[in-house]
Amino acid sequence: MATQALYLNACGMVNSMGNSLQTISQNLFTATPDCLRPNQQLIRERTVYVGDVTGELPDIPQALAKYHCRNNQLILAALAQIQDQVAALINQYGKQRIAVLIGSSTSGILEGEQALYSLENTGKLPDAYHYIQQEPGTPSRFLQEYLGLEGINYTISTACSSSAKVFASASRLIQSGLCDAAIIGGADSLCQLTLNGFAALESVAKERCVPMSANRDGISIGEGCALFILSRDEADICLLGTGESSDAHHMSAPDPTGAGAAASMTAALENAGLSPEQVDYINMHGTATPLNDAMESLAIEKVFGLNVACSSTKALTGHTLGAAGAIEAGLSWIVLSDLNEQKLLPPHVWDGVVDEKLPAINLVSKQTNFKTNSGTAILSNSFAFGGNNASLILGKT
Repeated sequence: MATQALYLNACGMVNSMGNSLQTISQNLFTATPDCLRPNQQLIRERTVYVGDVTGELPDIPQALAKYHCRNNQLILAALAQIQDQVAALINQYGKQRIAVLIGSSTSGILEGEQALYSLENTGKLPDAYHYIQQEPGTPSRFLQEYLGLEGINYTISTACSSSAKVFASASRLIQSGLCDAAIIGGADSLCQLTLNGFAALESVAKERCVPMSANRDGISIGEGCALFILSRDEADICLLGTGESSDAHHMSAPDPTGAGAAASMTAALENAGLSPEQVDYINMHGTATPLNDAMESLAIEKVFGLNVACSSTKALTGHTLGAAGAIEAGLSWIVLSDLNEQKLLPPHVWDGVVDEKLPAINLVSKQTNFKTNSGTAILSNSFAFGGNNASLILGKT
């Protein structure tokens, strides 16, 4: 069966840079450092910088009250930005031919934490608590029920590659004829379990994270959601290719040679039918941990050399974990879209202290222009625990 082009017809997104694409775009290109804010509540007796979503979030309808959690509220906030396009999609294809695929690693664990506090202090769980709030498959199930859809739905939870992998999975569903279109994306929300877990691994930065710096000491964690419509209906921005690999080197540490990451990027190039020279920009996974940045820079040098423009946006959003793949695809979507009036690349936000042990990849400085015309291609990386890797290539048609 011949592969047909797939397009990203709409994008909605919320993260620490803002609650609209316009605000996020402004902060992305000006590289506003205050998007990561100090928090004293998530880890006991410690201040950490996190990428939290501010402002009021939509309410969960009473009919779906059992799904009430911050994670699902983030989904509704992103959905509100593309509601009209989703309604048109349902009218076009019907409720049974639209899949819903969401990537997440937290689901509603925050509400689970609150329920356990209540159980410890009062001897009973809150009346409003329902396990489905935190069940891993909840995000896609909630969104499907909210929209009244009846097709395929599932949630992918492969840690930090979760919502990058939904692009590949949805592409296969459409290409195989199992659905005509898909609503895809990722959502994760801040909670104590996540922050304290990474702190126990000694992976949380002492201040704001500084990807690729000689001073890097860990991640800054964030939250947010990005949603897309993926279909064969032509649009300005398309999904050119996806690549996946699993190096299975270690439970939490990446293969230091970068072999798995290189395989993922190479697979995406092959799927897109592109050569490395045709990629104009790489949105790095760029977590600011010593091992990840070393591995990824080696992999980029191996596949692309040292000239392609690169940056990590996690100093602006924080590492949004299961939502990172979708959010960084969303930032790449903004770069390619008409929102990017000055045709800028996202600058690499760090302290500027070069790590001489790493390959000298081409990190983007502020106010760097590039082409956004037909043929422009952006690669976005997401690498996860267990060596679970995913790379996406978006393009301007």
